[in-house]
Amino acid sequence: MHRPIATRAHGLERLENFVPAMGRRYANGRNHDRGPGRHKDVSVLSPYVRRRLVTEEEVAAAALAAHGPENAEKFVQEVIWRGYFKGWLERRPQAWTRYAEGVRADLETLDLDRRLRRDVGRAEEGRTGLACFDAWAEELVETGYLHNHARMWFASIWIFTLELPWRLGADFFYRHLLDGDAASNTLGWRWVAGLHTRGKPYRAQAWNIAKFTGGRFTPRERDLAEVTEGLEAEEPDGLPPVQPLREVAEPDAHAPAALLITDEDCRVEEFDLAGLDIRGTATLSASNLRSPRPVAEAVARFEADALADAAARAGVSPARLRADHPDLLARWAAEAGATQIVTPYVTRGPLHDWLMEARPALEARGIAIREWRRDWDSAIWPHATAGFFKVKKKIPQILERTVEA
Repeated sequence: MHRPIATRAHGLERLENFVPAMGRRYANGRNHDRGPGRHKDVSVLSPYVRRRLVTEEEVAAAALAAHGPENAEKFVQEVIWRGYFKGWLERRPQAWTRYAEGVRADLETLDLDRRLRRDVGRAEEGRTGLACFDAWAEELVETGYLHNHARMWFASIWIFTLELPWRLGADFFYRHLLDGDAASNTLGWRWVAGLHTRGKPYRAQAWNIAKFTGGRFTPRERDLAEVTEGLEAEEPDGLPPVQPLREVAEPDAHAPAALLITDEDCRVEEFDLAGLDIRGTATLSASNLRSPRPVAEAVARFEADALADAAARAGVSPARLRADHPDLLARWAAEAGATQIVTPYVTRGPLHDWLMEARPALEARGIAIREWRRDWDSAIWPHATAGFFKVKKKIPQILERTVEA
């Protein structure tokens, strides 16, 4: 499979090429996993949307303009799912904290448990003997992508058939997916495990795999676990309580600023840069924060190219920082003569955690972090407090506020 090129121009080209398929063709074919290099019924735009090289508004607007609200309904819903997951994690950040702490604990167990280490190794290397699962593991590592339906089957088999810790599976995905996103990845695995929608785990079934892979894989029913309950016992107190959205301190036009570009949002030129006193600019590579284990080189390379493209479009020559010791951020901003770091909103996940670690050093130097939050997020996140249905009911208003504004 040809790896995507991490520039906005290539993302827009991919968007334009897929627009004709965003209507009924997408609705009818989106669940079919046709294999590496043959994902023609889905856009494979997610690595670009993940970094907002191409924005959700642009993608939704293209679908609606070409196909109208009725025929583009399924495609638009899938675009909004990503915003829903991000908003859900913003409203329940404890779920991310539990995941991050749980991964570290699982990795400690992995170091001590020889059998678990063997079994996880076989799964990640595609040596389980289950043809479909092994093929998906290989595709993920080689291409940095999996069809969404394959992600669900894979996670279900990992958890219920192979009986491996779900967080280690999520970590495997996060280290290799070019579109890896803390919210979508964590909550997707929680959903399969029956932790997101309580009591409703996702079961991989042989007939379903055979049908939606076009017969490429035909596992036997006895090859797969019969899932009757999820992992709710892990969280006996239920879902963490909903919290208010955190307040956003917007950039101060009168304070000297340092512009920070991360792969949270690579369209910084859309914000009011001209209205700020910008003394310095930096890109911050943070893919290394995804996991305590090594992150795929392809992920780091895609991030680096996306950041370089973002800086070029913004017309700046940035310093290049890496998210290592958090104090480096304070040193860089202070050397630039800034009293504020301005950046697009950073959602819950490893980069947000790292910035929180950097905050004491920043405050000691009188430097604040100020963010822009997009209207798309502000339109979706207040409704992301339960299941997707609550957001789904608001889609007309969300589109009216964002795409049609």
